[in-house]
Amino acid sequence: MNPIDQIIGTIAPLPRANVDTDQIMPKQYLKRVERTGYGEFVFAAWRKEPGFVLERPEYQSARILVSGPNFGSGSSREHAPWGLQDWGFEAVVAPSFADIFFNNCTKIGLLPVVLSEKECRYLVELAQAEPDAEVTVSLPDQTVTYRDQFEARFEIDPFTKWCLTEGLDDIGLTLRHQAEIDEFEAGRPEWKPSLT
Repeated sequence: MNPIDQIIGTIAPLPRANVDTDQIMPKQYLKRVERTGYGEFVFAAWRKEPGFVLERPEYQSARILVSGPNFGSGSSREHAPWGLQDWGFEAVVAPSFADIFFNNCTKIGLLPVVLSEKECRYLVELAQAEPDAEVTVSLPDQTVTYRDQFEARFEIDPFTKWCLTEGLDDIGLTLRHQAEIDEFEAGRPEWKPSLT
């Protein structure tokens, strides 16, 4: 996974509450075994609605999605954050997230940012009024800013922040201990199963 420092980009505004994982990634698209290729299925049912945000040309290259409270509720499917990331989003901003969805995002390098409802509303209204407005999400500073007109701080667990800034998923964390793993494996009796 890629390290995260600053994400600078435009916003796709999705001011809806309780967006669940089936709405983000409908169940009929969960038959693939790969982790990529889900972007085209993100919000598949909603994208049939006239004027849906992701179908509008001015929002199709947005790197930041801003939505309402309780984003990512419902089933724990990992495919939802995979699809959002595959679409091109690097951060999702909302007043609150479902816990499993939040954790699934951090495991793949999709940054979930919790801001107040008022702050999210400002960003949604900014994106609606100025689709080309670029916002900066700074993980080191834990801020979301727009020029000198808006600044909001967000909290994130220090270990999760470190993993994201280092670009370490669970496998990457394990591989940091490759020397110790090799040493342990070298000392195992021959009759026991080994990794080689």
